[in-house]
Amino acid sequence: MLERPGNPEHGDYATNVALRIAPERGLPPRELAEELAAKAAELPGVERAEVAGPGFLNLFLEPAWFGEALAEALDAGEEYGSGSADPVLRIQVEMVSANPTGPVTVASARNGAYGDSVARLLAFAGNGVEREYYYNDAGAQMETFSASVDAYRRGEQPPEGGYAGAYVEALAAEAGDPVPRMLESIERSLERFRIHFDTWERQSVVEAEVPEVLEQVETYEADGAVWAPTSRYGDDKDRVVIRSDGSYTYFAADIAYVRNKLARGFDRAIYVLGADHHGYIGRLKAAAALLGEDPERVEVLIYQLVHLTRGGEATKMSKRRGDVVFLDELIDEIGVDAARWYLVNRGPDQAIEIDIDLAAEKSQKNPVYYVQYAHARVAGILRNAEGARADATPPAELAPEERELVKRLVEFPAIAAEAAERRSPQAIPNYAIRLADDFHRFYHDHKVLGAEAEAFRLALCEATRAVTARCLDLVGVEAPDRM
Repeated sequence: MLERPGNPEHGDYATNVALRIAPERGLPPRELAEELAAKAAELPGVERAEVAGPGFLNLFLEPAWFGEALAEALDAGEEYGSGSADPVLRIQVEMVSANPTGPVTVASARNGAYGDSVARLLAFAGNGVEREYYYNDAGAQMETFSASVDAYRRGEQPPEGGYAGAYVEALAAEAGDPVPRMLESIERSLERFRIHFDTWERQSVVEAEVPEVLEQVETYEADGAVWAPTSRYGDDKDRVVIRSDGSYTYFAADIAYVRNKLARGFDRAIYVLGADHHGYIGRLKAAAALLGEDPERVEVLIYQLVHLTRGGEATKMSKRRGDVVFLDELIDEIGVDAARWYLVNRGPDQAIEIDIDLAAEKSQKNPVYYVQYAHARVAGILRNAEGARADATPPAELAPEERELVKRLVEFPAIAAEAAERRSPQAIPNYAIRLADDFHRFYHDHKVLGAEAEAFRLALCEATRAVTARCLDLVGVEAPDRM
């Protein structure tokens, strides 16, 4: 493990490697650390290596190393850290996919923010990425939705289990089928939220492929129904594909949809689903296996719920009752940037609680504002430099804040690559806050324009601006030049 010590007196980096491998080498840790220190001191860029405590190895780097690292970031610009995918894949990310029975809710917005940030990371890594929205355009739910609109048109209450709310009344005020208009509204909301879908797939189209698909996969009859032996492929139980009344199950359509995706040439089909769909992981992978495909080509990402609070009180959601919080309402309250940030700054396995008052605040207590402010401050310095030369050649002596800022920048490629590989976009805002912290400390203690080391510090500012902008973009947040 190579770490950045909290105390700069302990070096630029430290490692516990001697403590870890001393037992298998049959040496006391400190003696092994002394041997390693002598070898490390011969490495290019290492000024000296010291042994500390029971066998820690502290590494102090030469200024030239910082100059080379900064030059690499500067040369790459906003593409610094990109291209980590190996191999490069064609990937589809299917997300949101809420039925068009109402506007996008905050819960579905987390699906979109998470899925879109994963898609951005995968594309930044060099993969070919397509975003898809899959929606139900027929069936009982859609019939109930249309019946609810028709009831409002007649001045009646919606049917039992139907849909209510101001949006249903608005749809009822216009003639014609409400479903296409609801879809248009959903698309407008998601575009406003900075999510653009490349394809919109209809459930009716996929369901039409079910009979053909079921002829291709292994099935058996039991209890008057037709089953797929999915437990043979890692599912927790076998699944019915044709009910005893001859109708197809949702899982039959799932198999058809998996085939539909993979037949389009995607190396990986990623589904983004809520916590109540945890059981879909095994069954969708089993669907791929039934089709003779590698189950690893199907990936299911699960995210937890979102809770909104205002004044310490929770806001409840229910699309059918009409007391739901919609995405557009959240954006109106806190803005797109804060909404995108707060919906991805926690791991998908954690429930999110968004304090509406804090998220709307334009102060450095609000993390998204804090990071954006760092970007705007750097942009201001570069604007005032009026074309002055930036040069990564370091001065003879580097201040601790300069060293720390370069080391933070150097972390970004690995952070971005791991976030893409793990499908963990929350690593990006967390890193961006640390980068902003390091920049603000540097800015507070050191003059840039007019300083003896102006060229180097301008280079440091330019690299910081580019990486900060990239971090914000990867989670769908704008990087303002002025605030």
